[in-house]
Amino acid sequence: MTTDTLPDIPQSRLRRWRTRPGYHGLLLGVVCAVVTVSMLSGDLRTRHAIGQRQMEDRLANLEQVMPARLYDNNPLRDAVEITDSVLDSKPVTVYPARKQGKLAAVAFQVRTAGYGGDITLMIGLDADGTVLGVRVLSHKETPGLADRIDIGKSDWITVFNGMSLALTPLGELAVKKDGGRIDQFSGATITPRAVVKGVRAGLDFYARHAGELAAPTAVSGRSS
Repeated sequence: MTTDTLPDIPQSRLRRWRTRPGYHGLLLGVVCAVVTVSMLSGDLRTRHAIGQRQMEDRLANLEQVMPARLYDNNPLRDAVEITDSVLDSKPVTVYPARKQGKLAAVAFQVRTAGYGGDITLMIGLDADGTVLGVRVLSHKETPGLADRIDIGKSDWITVFNGMSLALTPLGELAVKKDGGRIDQFSGATITPRAVVKGVRAGLDFYARHAGELAAPTAVSGRSS
């Protein structure tokens, strides 16, 4: 039978078929399939570029607390997770910086409770446990008053550079109101005190795990 001899489908039959529940389900299924295929295709085309950009952004954050001249590895790819219930209930991701296979520095995140909520810090330490840099990644502190912890607002956060458990008397690692040497903010002592507490917690965390992090192959998921 040729196309010239195919019978015409009466419009009444088409209308009846379109009113059936199966027709709408089939139509919806076709639309969903087309959308899904389009999204998957777009994801495959952009996944590599997005992943590369995210890695570059993370490396830029790390370089603020751990200078790139200190390492020849990729700290993101060599990251390890360490379970330490004292610092955090969840495993802590540590980014090791190695030079010719030897540990030169580490960076990791610490959460501390501020006035408006959690403050997330990125702390960089050299292999001896001395602070290379501290940056605030996120916070909910009062704008114009306590947000001076952000490097974009002031250089206050750099006061921790060079501090360590070995070189800094513990009494000095506190805000001046508590007898230490670190400036607090006028009308906002809670925030800088919280940051000091977070930095101290980070120093203690590294002291507990320095040995395993210095090993050529750090083991993920160890507990203190």
